Amino acid sequence: MDSEILRLGEPASKVSAPSAASPDAELVAFYRQHRLSLVRLAVLLLGDQETAEDVVQDVFARLHGRWRPGVTTIAYVRTCVLNGSRSILRRRALALRRVEPVAALADSAETAALIGESRREVLLALARLPRRQREALVLRFYLDLSDAEIAEAMRVRQSTVRSMIARARTRLLHELGDNA
Repeated sequence: MDSEILRLGEPASKVSAPSAASPDAELVAFYRQHRLSLVRLAVLLLGDQETAEDVVQDVFARLHGRWRPGVTTIAYVRTCVLNGSRSILRRRALALRRVEPVAALADSAETAALIGESRREVLLALARLPRRQREALVLRFYLDLSDAEIAEAMRVRQSTVRSMIARARTRLLHELGDNA
């Protein structure tokens, strides 16, 4: 999403940049403002940056025709990213059921050097949590959302959010033992 939006069949010289008040300009500004935090959210849910970037890009591509300035909120876009991540995870689970398990692949030396061992242990323990508990923890502690905002994003009650977070924290503390 550059400052120019290219239309099929038209040379770039004939396409004008969106005006400052146009919905396209507002969507571009919204994208620039929130892309990084949305990609980080998806990375924590999916475990890899490339797929996370694809999910966020797909969400904004779908928003392009439906963008309503002043009406579309970050909470709505966050929910879209969450749903896109869930779809990817479902596809991955289906693919894993169809093939034989492969031995765990070791991280490269560069990756191991960049990621501290304790952080890696926490991320692995987070990945072992049930999907909904992992989502609730990421939304609470990474995005610092309230119970109401998490409930809205996950489409559950606030009491369910509190219960999922409590269970997830207990399980993480148990798995990490004295390292936590």
